[in-house]
Amino acid sequence: MGSFDEATAVRRIGDGRYSAELDAAYGFEQALNGGYLMAVLARAALDAAGRPHPISTAASFLRVGRPGPAEVHVESRKSGRTADVARVTLVQEDTAVVEAILTTGTLDGDAEPVYSADIDGLPPLGECVPFGSEPESGFAAQVELRYDAATMGWLDGQPTGRPEMRAHFRLREEREPDGVLLALAVDSLPPVVLNTGAYGWAPTVELTWHMRAVPAPGRLSLHGHGRLVSDGWFDEDVEVWDSRGRLVAQSRQIARAGRNRH
Repeated sequence: MGSFDEATAVRRIGDGRYSAELDAAYGFEQALNGGYLMAVLARAALDAAGRPHPISTAASFLRVGRPGPAEVHVESRKSGRTADVARVTLVQEDTAVVEAILTTGTLDGDAEPVYSADIDGLPPLGECVPFGSEPESGFAAQVELRYDAATMGWLDGQPTGRPEMRAHFRLREEREPDGVLLALAVDSLPPVVLNTGAYGWAPTVELTWHMRAVPAPGRLSLHGHGRLVSDGWFDEDVEVWDSRGRLVAQSRQIARAGRNRH
């Protein structure tokens, strides 16, 4: 098992073309996590643009990403003073798996917000709970999440009825958060639709996320909620806050809902 940086590494093999080896450790039964795939896309886009931060990513998930070799194709759409925009495609076996419009730029790590929303309540780390026992393999072995127990009733067959989830987040390896890790963080919570009684796979169809600030060292906190579950679809918004209590990333996705028990 390699590090997160090794698992998301890309190698330039031509003009706008990169090779990657997708790591099974960031998957669930051979289906790779969407946030992990976006982190790989971000690596290639940042290298191509020579920029440090993935400011905005709008990704459509066309097929399930699988462990193994892949290519990332980066096609420049704009190169400006403050931002570059590219179409970035993850390809496996000559087939597009994820397509994204990705904007890169540079954020000021010392910038102070003119205005910021307040962080929602998340209990202290010591009052939060893990998801089962310590895992030996798979996604949960790479990422440590400690959940607000009030949002985990679905595990015991007692969903709250509200599509929400909250947790403290960090990698299990010693690595501080940055823009590439934020791509993983925004898609690390279990689907919020589970708290409405749904179960089974809930595949993401489209996910857009924004990096809002350079994260401080330490754990991140994830706050997910949905607005509507209807007709087999649900939405999920996630806010990511850093150890200083600053909003550092936001995402919204549209996904298919699993079956409902009722």
